[in-house]
Amino acid sequence: MQKTTAAITAVGGYLPEYRLTNKILETMVDTNDEWIRSRTGVEERRILKGEGLGSSDLAVPAVLELCKKRGISPDEIECLICATVTPDMVFPATANIICDKAGINKAFSFDINAACSGFLYALTTGASFIESGRYKKVVVVGVDKMSSIIDYSDRATCIIFGDGAGAVLLEENTEGNGVLDSILKSDGSGRQYLHMKAGGSAKPATVETVLAKEHYVYQEGQAVFKFAVKGMADVSYELMQRNNLTADDITWLVPHQANLRIIDATANRMGLSKEKVMINIQKFGNTTAGTLPLCLWEWEKQLKKGDNIILAAFGGGFTWGATWLKWAYNS
Repeated sequence: MQKTTAAITAVGGYLPEYRLTNKILETMVDTNDEWIRSRTGVEERRILKGEGLGSSDLAVPAVLELCKKRGISPDEIECLICATVTPDMVFPATANIICDKAGINKAFSFDINAACSGFLYALTTGASFIESGRYKKVVVVGVDKMSSIIDYSDRATCIIFGDGAGAVLLEENTEGNGVLDSILKSDGSGRQYLHMKAGGSAKPATVETVLAKEHYVYQEGQAVFKFAVKGMADVSYELMQRNNLTADDITWLVPHQANLRIIDATANRMGLSKEKVMINIQKFGNTTAGTLPLCLWEWEKQLKKGDNIILAAFGGGFTWGATWLKWAYNS
């Protein structure tokens, strides 16, 4: 009997309308378009505007689009996993809020916090629920409203990040398509280079922490870049080696959209030409947990049944990993 795998059967995405271009950033912080593009590859990023709007408001349209494409009711979803570092609130889970707003009334739901690798962690977790036979329909969401934790006077971070959400539906497959292997890693010693200083239980919010701007992303760019280049490239190559895959076997690399130089280094390590690499960082920036599903959403019409796809990411934690899947349908 053919092994049961978890296949992506529908993809949804959502990006807010407002475009924060490099030219606009030039009026906000000491930077310029050429400097940003040469170091990151970002030309503009989307920002969610509006009072009281959070990550759930980005995720719900993506989930509903996915349901419409697949022709299912939200009530058919049995589990929803949300990967995010910008939850609507500390609790309840943003996944719970997404379900409520999307009319998903029969699913259990929870959040995963693994920064930019969050979607990979959530995808692997969701796939295990399908593979076990416990659930038939699992939705995995990657979403972040990074503008809510970015200091727009800090040119080291404000040039990179944007807001957005992507979602995929996982269902069982017995044709050999779907999620076939993952290598996921983490190293907590890397936290000193990329974190938020205050707001957690170790350093709760006070007037002093707010005034000191300690509720924004703190990043030591050079250290993170060095770890990310090695981590993302090595784990992707390791996944290929473990499964006897060559560059010719790979149809697409879906890399986390953090920095164009990191993407290029990963593709080079895997021996892939640029034509096989999904890149949209220039339009959307780094949407953290949203980058991977947003790539799948944007390229969906170009994907063919049986395509070998490698997804790779590196994020704060440190967290990193790569997943190999075979695409399960033709659009």
